[in-house]
Amino acid sequence: MSSHFGAKHLGYVLVDGSEGVFRGAALVADFRGIPADFRYTDPIKPSRIEKILYGGALDVYLREELILENIVNAVEVQPVMWICRDADLLESLARIAKARAVLLAPTSRSPLDAAGDLERQNDPGSYLVQADSVSAPLRMSLPLTRTKEEEARAASAILVEAAATMDLLEPFSRIVKALSALGEEQGDQ
Repeated sequence: MSSHFGAKHLGYVLVDGSEGVFRGAALVADFRGIPADFRYTDPIKPSRIEKILYGGALDVYLREELILENIVNAVEVQPVMWICRDADLLESLARIAKARAVLLAPTSRSPLDAAGDLERQNDPGSYLVQADSVSAPLRMSLPLTRTKEEEARAASAILVEAAATMDLLEPFSRIVKALSALGEEQGDQ
């Protein structure tokens, strides 16, 4: 499975800490949604002692340093942009990846006039982006260090280009299913 040289890629990252078990995965896909790289962590279940010693810092430590840093640094195909859907991850993703990073979330708003349209929201660095001509706009948030309008336009242009040939949020459901399947396989052993 070699990816087309010179193709642009998007990186998707998901970190889950539900039920006291932490795991994460990164999927790098080309603009058609075809996977080029996939990295994941084994489930991490902190011990009672670790919970006591780390206290309130445990969650951040596991999510950012143990999981996010490992999966982002393990990826061999570098995406033009990283995408997360968890607001808590955005700043650390931008810092660790040393690349453009955005938070994308669905909205139920009616479409803006045309693909590529941007509408600034009240939150700093938050925009509605019309990625294609028919769907509801997506909410895109930029890291606080990069909230300038031109940064939003550059990120938006990448999303519009990719949205022409793929569903921008769909890879997240693939990551969720892959992590679930991996969990079942590990349960079988």
